[in-house]
Amino acid sequence: MTAVALAVQTGLAAVVGVVIARDFGRTAETDGFFAAYGVFIVVVLAATAIRVAVLPPLARAREERRLGAEVAAYAVTLAALAVPLLAIALLAADPVAWLLTGNGPALARHTAAHALPWMMIGAVLQLYAGLAASSLAALDDYATSAAGFVLGSVGGLTIILVRVHHDGIQAVSWGMALNGAIAVGLPTLALATRARRSEMPATAIRPVGISFGVRVAEVGTGVALPLAMQAIYVICLPLAAREGVGSTTSFGYAYLVAAAVAAVTASSLGLVTSVPLTRVGIDPVRAARHVVSSSWLGVVAIGAIAGVFGLAGGALIHAVLGSVYGATVGSEIGRLVAVFAPWSIASVALGVTFPLVFVQGAGVRRLPLIAVGAVVVQVPIAFAGETLTGLDGLALALALTTGLAVAAMLRGLGALARAAAGLGVAVLTVGVLAGGSFGLAALVLGPVTGAAAGLAVYILLLSLLRPHGLRSAWRYLHQLR
Repeated sequence: MTAVALAVQTGLAAVVGVVIARDFGRTAETDGFFAAYGVFIVVVLAATAIRVAVLPPLARAREERRLGAEVAAYAVTLAALAVPLLAIALLAADPVAWLLTGNGPALARHTAAHALPWMMIGAVLQLYAGLAASSLAALDDYATSAAGFVLGSVGGLTIILVRVHHDGIQAVSWGMALNGAIAVGLPTLALATRARRSEMPATAIRPVGISFGVRVAEVGTGVALPLAMQAIYVICLPLAAREGVGSTTSFGYAYLVAAAVAAVTASSLGLVTSVPLTRVGIDPVRAARHVVSSSWLGVVAIGAIAGVFGLAGGALIHAVLGSVYGATVGSEIGRLVAVFAPWSIASVALGVTFPLVFVQGAGVRRLPLIAVGAVVVQVPIAFAGETLTGLDGLALALALTTGLAVAAMLRGLGALARAAAGLGVAVLTVGVLAGGSFGLAALVLGPVTGAAAGLAVYILLLSLLRPHGLRSAWRYLHQLR
């Protein structure tokens, strides 16, 4: 249910991307929107990180019959993050927009400045939606939060479709705010209903336990690495703008396509396995097996996406996004999606490794150090990548920095060698199968027919050969309770 909900959210977000492309093209206005959207994604990733970070303590709190107090304490703690974000977005939108657009065209700055406040409202609501979803997960309820996120996406898309022709691209940021309101409203209502039915006293939701300052530090530690991972993307935006008008938009679309696979596979697995792993415990051997098994599904999907976009990306982008994205621009985005494949693989590994740190508990304090190191390393790598190979270099820089962060976490879990070996086998196996399938099709067929035939051969080979690693991964995930 969690994977389907994430897939629906991603699909509806893709529809919004199509609306933007067809109605506004590839201009300074869309550059400004995507610059502001990069900040929104930073906070939403923080929301996902917090959702993961609080799952183990909320699961333990439920066992100790103090879940209400723990949820209330985290809700108050999140205000320490939400209030400053809202203040900056509302009071300093113009200077922030100037930074995000790399002092680009006035239209880009204006668009970013007007979108930021609404986007930030939506992002803060997503923070609390994540907390509500984790609270329900501790009660073994995943359906309510999944429904909330799906209905939020539907509601946001509706207001965008209704108002975009009247109010322009600003309507997209309004839809994002409505999305957040629905996503937090439904699970919060479900929690309130559960509390009322169980006749939980009001005193049970008073924050207790560790101090506010300790909780702020705990939340800050939990969000440090995901924020850093998105910050390394934001670092790329001003550099992408140096490639010319529209380059930030192209980079943004390719990034969103590449990120979708990691979101649907790794994020869903990370969210739903944290509670059972907390209950049974984890050691280095189990950690390595969990990372490799969980990553296999994502790597298989990435092989298909890279092959299809590598061959027919130009035609697909043109068909979906419109004539502005035809010919050279569509081919550029398609190529970028394929180049993003190493980053997608690293992101999948990151998404399934990150929750294990909180389940084990021992390596949590190292996360801020890894986060700072990732940002520091990304700056020279991104500059070098953009200088040498333009947007392709930025995509590869993201892959390298993300991979280093994953390696650091695995080392802290004592699972680096085992996990690296297993992931290497997965990447090599899928690379050979995808390369052979799509490469052969490209030699004898056109781009679109070649992509379709290559995908069919790729799926057929996976079905016939049934790689040992993939079968082992499926058995492990099926048996995990």
